[in-house]
Amino acid sequence: MRKLIRDFSKRDLCFIVISFLLIVGQVWLELKMPDYMSRITTLVQTEGSSIGDVVEQGVYMLACALGSLASAVIVGYFTSHISSRFSLNLRRKIFEKVEAFGTEEIKKFSTSSLITRTTNDVTQIEMFLAMGLQLLIKAPIMAIWAVMKILDKSTEWSILTGIGVLVLLVTISILMLVVFPRFSKVQKLIDKVNGVIRENLSGIRVIRAFNAEGYQKKRFEEVNHNLTSMQLFNQRCFAVMMPIMNIVMNGLTLGIYFMGALLIEEAMMGNKLTIFSNMVVFSSYGMQVIMSFLMLAMIFMILPRASVSAKRINEVLDEKITICDGKFVGKTKEVGTVEFKNVSFKYPDADEYLLRDISFKVNQGETIAFIGSTGSGKSTLINLIPRFYDATDGEVLVDGINVKEYTQEALHNKMGYVPQKAVMFTGTVTSNVTYGDNGEEITEEQVKKAIKVAQGKEFVEKMEHDYHSHIARGGTNISGGQKQRLAIARAIARNPEIYIFDDSFSALDYKTDATLRKELKKYTKNATSMIVAQRIGTIIHADKILVLDKGECVGMGTHRELLKSCEVYQEIAFSQLSKEELENA
Repeated sequence: MRKLIRDFSKRDLCFIVISFLLIVGQVWLELKMPDYMSRITTLVQTEGSSIGDVVEQGVYMLACALGSLASAVIVGYFTSHISSRFSLNLRRKIFEKVEAFGTEEIKKFSTSSLITRTTNDVTQIEMFLAMGLQLLIKAPIMAIWAVMKILDKSTEWSILTGIGVLVLLVTISILMLVVFPRFSKVQKLIDKVNGVIRENLSGIRVIRAFNAEGYQKKRFEEVNHNLTSMQLFNQRCFAVMMPIMNIVMNGLTLGIYFMGALLIEEAMMGNKLTIFSNMVVFSSYGMQVIMSFLMLAMIFMILPRASVSAKRINEVLDEKITICDGKFVGKTKEVGTVEFKNVSFKYPDADEYLLRDISFKVNQGETIAFIGSTGSGKSTLINLIPRFYDATDGEVLVDGINVKEYTQEALHNKMGYVPQKAVMFTGTVTSNVTYGDNGEEITEEQVKKAIKVAQGKEFVEKMEHDYHSHIARGGTNISGGQKQRLAIARAIARNPEIYIFDDSFSALDYKTDATLRKELKKYTKNATSMIVAQRIGTIIHADKILVLDKGECVGMGTHRELLKSCEVYQEIAFSQLSKEELENA
């Protein structure tokens, strides 16, 4: 929690100081009212007192009450402002931190957990600040000040008040010991509920196709029941607090008046009025003391969960970034070249290497393709170029410079990346194609040209608003092939030095695939193309084909060279095309 509180701005700190002074004034006014009540009690019992004297003391009491109310309103406004601004900045910091995460860091936190930390956990801290800033300052000041005022009134009443406070402290301590460890479990259970809901929504078609609604319902009921049971236990524990508070408050009032009656009965006639006046004042101050501890109890009810939430947020903010920016942003001697020098790679939590001793170089204007069986490391290999991961051993060079030396922005501006799964964002066709920032503005003509090259012109112009037609989140209102073509158009519109296609033609039919590659070859003749593919037909005309098998390069050359020299390539080729088709390609 301390790390997060350091993020208060100077303006917020100023508001906190003002709030502190206002709360001190508020406490002084509230503790002043019993003194006026004591005077009114004395005046009523004293012969010769005028109604004007009583009204005068009543006006003072009313002024104190109004002053306390005004102070409370202003403090409430300031604390609301401070807590909302703090949560705003905190959510921004979490979002920016997560955006800086590499693939390795993302895997440490599930998506559902990151959502919970950005929303629910931040809300818990905001609630704590909104209430805690007032109660944490007010409660101790009021308790100490009220105790100082009653210590000289009566030893018996002071002991009675002390017993009441002790009962409250013991109750709060027991609750803290029982409930505190469970709050971390509550937040993890919320993560699980979010995870099941996200999985259910994203996989709704598969769930319905396999009649798995009952199974998903059981999964949700299980995590929901676990969360509900944990919350019920916590709330039942806290529910004990209020009855005990009421018993202590009412018991203290009853004890003060009962003891006061005994003291008045035993006192001399001249002291009876003084004791009665002290009893009225003491009962008010005693309630103030108990209310102070009641406020502290409220803090203890929200502090454990806020503390757990702060810890979870700090886990994200303190996570060490493995993919760090270099400093190189200048011009390079080479343009459009990619080179792997004895590159090996294994995942951080893996024992075995996924890629072993990969070396090749592709120059500007060339096309290199990667093919191999599933799990051979094709996608992992090209993911090392934009630094989704860093090579474990060896070097990856772009334009003759190690990718680790570039700033990520400069490196990514050289590339047009099309992932295996085409990702569409909520917006329009145009906003999806122009998505991102590579330092240059993409005109409408470039958008149309990119979509035409990607063979998307026909279906886009048939949409209701053609290039300004709505695209739903995830592209759920268009087909898989249409999403893939728009994703390719997005890369083309950037006009990069290097194109990376990670199995980006799999959803296209053979005719569209062939036409797209033909047009793409013309449009990108001065750029470097790197293609991962499963179909031989997609890569048959590549300048170089690199064949991977179990993470090792088992062949590199043109289609015809590999047909003669590489057994793995032959197996893949003959499983897809006939001998005549391969020889005539």
